[in-house]
Amino acid sequence: MDATPSPWNIANLVTMVRIALVPVFAWALLVDDGQSVTWRLVATVIFAVAAVSDQVDGHLARSRGLVTDLGKILDPIADKALVGAALVLLWWPLGELPWWVPAVILVRELGITVMRMGMLRYAVMPASRGGKIKTVLQIAAILLFLLPLDHLHASVLVLAWVVMGAAVAVTVVTGLDYLVQGWRIRRDAQRSEPAG
Repeated sequence: MDATPSPWNIANLVTMVRIALVPVFAWALLVDDGQSVTWRLVATVIFAVAAVSDQVDGHLARSRGLVTDLGKILDPIADKALVGAALVLLWWPLGELPWWVPAVILVRELGITVMRMGMLRYAVMPASRGGKIKTVLQIAAILLFLLPLDHLHASVLVLAWVVMGAAVAVTVVTGLDYLVQGWRIRRDAQRSEPAG
């Protein structure tokens, strides 16, 4: 009989390090009100490392049989904290994104997370291919906006906005898709329940 993996394993440790990197990232981004080229690059690297660690902990957990309930809870918290911190800080106090960009993305992320948790009594809603594309686009867009854009060619800013626009669009579309999936799962579950 296989023993249940300890929650204190290497995969969960990587996730915890990602959570711990969030305030470090935020501090680096805000040095000199976000105007320091060096610290903007440091913040970009920290964000990139933290984002890549999401793939690392997932691979470790699956390949070594280290999937735990703690990991299932911590991993989405780490992801939302990292992306949320970046988007909010780029809006305020830095003023480099309009308020509606973090609002649309974070309302969708939190709303779908709550919905998926509520749907657990009916079925597990796995991440869709669209959801994975959404994550890649969000990370890419944030990485571009974290760069010291004032010191780079104007085309980089244009690219950043194109990728961010795509990220917001896919975020909304996949959010609507999850809502439809959730409605269907709930409807089918209720139909299969015995009357009485």
